[in-house]
Amino acid sequence: QVHLVESGGGLVQAGGSLRLSCAASGSISPVNTMGWFRQAPGKQRETVADITSDGSTDYGESVKGRFTISRDNAKNTVYLQMNSLKPEDTAVYYCRLRQPLNYWGQGTQVTVSS
Repeated sequence: QVHLVESGGGLVQAGGSLRLSCAASGSISPVNTMGWFRQAPGKQRETVADITSDGSTDYGESVKGRFTISRDNAKNTVYLQMNSLKPEDTAVYYCRLRQPLNYWGQGTQVTVSS
């Protein structure tokens, strides 16, 4: 079994920054992909960013140049540094671990005020 716990969400003004963390525990494969997704009210869940266990990254178009994903394999933790936040970044952010089955965290709310 795998358990994911996200933290770091909150309320921030436009232009500000937040850092999300997601710690995985349980039966973690050394080869996996961890990532962040988000879902705003009335919208589909979208990919924000993901990172493989060897450090390869991929970003959604709307966050390129503003968000940075990183991970600490020793801690089974993935981070999302979010800079230059915009009101349209407001959403519930979910952490996902794929190995290859998908495991999801409970989500953390990010609200960006204008």
